[in-house]
Amino acid sequence: MKHILLAVFALQFSTTAFSQQTNQSKIIDSYVKEAMKNNKIPGLALGIIKDGKVIFEQYYGTENLEDLKKVSPTSMFRIYSTSKLTANIGIFQLIEQGKLSLEDNVSTYVENFPKEWQNVKVKNLLTHSSGIPDFIAFEDISVDDSNAKVIERLSKEKMEFKTGNEFRYNQTNYMLLTMIIEKITGQSFDNFIINNQFSDVKNQVCFSSNSLEQIPNRVQKYNYNNETKQYEKTPFDNGVRSHSGNGLAITLPAFLQWSRHLSNHDLLNQNTKERMWTPFGYGNQKDVFAYGWEINKMNHIPSYGFSGGNVSAYRIFPKNKMAIVMMSNGYNFFPAQYHIVNHIAAIMDKNLTDAYSIAEESVIAGFAQTNNPNAEKNYYAIKAKNPKWDFDGTLNNIGYILMRNSRTEEAVKVFELNAREHPQSGNAFDSLGEGYFNAKNYPMALKNYKKSLEMDPQNTNASHMITKIEHLLEAKNK
Repeated sequence: MKHILLAVFALQFSTTAFSQQTNQSKIIDSYVKEAMKNNKIPGLALGIIKDGKVIFEQYYGTENLEDLKKVSPTSMFRIYSTSKLTANIGIFQLIEQGKLSLEDNVSTYVENFPKEWQNVKVKNLLTHSSGIPDFIAFEDISVDDSNAKVIERLSKEKMEFKTGNEFRYNQTNYMLLTMIIEKITGQSFDNFIINNQFSDVKNQVCFSSNSLEQIPNRVQKYNYNNETKQYEKTPFDNGVRSHSGNGLAITLPAFLQWSRHLSNHDLLNQNTKERMWTPFGYGNQKDVFAYGWEINKMNHIPSYGFSGGNVSAYRIFPKNKMAIVMMSNGYNFFPAQYHIVNHIAAIMDKNLTDAYSIAEESVIAGFAQTNNPNAEKNYYAIKAKNPKWDFDGTLNNIGYILMRNSRTEEAVKVFELNAREHPQSGNAFDSLGEGYFNAKNYPMALKNYKKSLEMDPQNTNASHMITKIEHLLEAKNK
């Protein structure tokens, strides 16, 4: 009798769990479709792993807009800076093998390392605390330049800050990590990563930072052209040295398999992962970042991940035995990768609810709808429940997005709202002045630029615009 009762209980539990999972999947599916609509995302792939199993894997929209090919399991999305996670793991694989140490000086592995960079260690590259100049900031550095030539060019620039003092996102760090990997292994970066992290899905991944290269099934990112009102493929070639920083293209099944390997300790052992996810001790004691991974905490539950190109994101929740993969190919209104991951995490587990993120997403969605009379009401309703929440930056960004989309009248209303909400913010009034200027309401633009300058006498933009508008008004009155 006891065995029968246990069997019945197990069956009931299994049925309940399946029903709950099915309901969650429906909610997630509905939410993703709405998020895509609000942000005009052409195509998207989403996967969720829970307790070692893929419990959600769906494909939405079009892989490309030229022939409207649908997103599918064979679609290889470019994940841009999310590629860095594979480089991070590659470095820690070498550390685990005893071939490398976080405390090693980079000069041990890179020839002709500039004297000013001698204190930079491997840990500083992973944590973006090196202070080395970022090569993408210099137009005279060509994608065809050798790594040695890039280093020689950057050595002529001053260090950006004292090594170890702060976090500053920097692509040079990953160029140097690539050089270290290739020096130690004697392999190309691409081969080392594919052989050691994607050996069972080699035909579903590739490295190329050249958007112009024709690669079967690779999904390109689209940028929205506000003048033509159309999406256009990204035309950039970042060169081979950018592969570790932004070059990976991968299918959703391959990404999910990689995530399962990570959770199952196939890529790194548990102690190494915990070390990799430990917060780095920055000198300024303000910045928070692990060794190549963003750290997020909700209700003291940690998660780790990264995003890329505003179109991809990965987040792993070790304590929840869960991971979320999101990949897309563009957006028209607002970069949605963090909101999407946060929202899905909350659907999966209410203890992972980031209430501010979900509220911010609601505010954005309201203003994304053309001439939505309820957008401002929705904002005030959210603020009434949470008076301490500040949406200054969000409203400012929404205003500029609306202007870029030729929705100037709506942009001015959002800038006005932000100025009312932040009456002591010189930046809010500067933006309102710009909104009125674009609407060709020069008297109101002048008034708000002057108010901005009163609050912030160092605002050179306001000074310049005041002079410009005064000349326009004088010419108009002649």
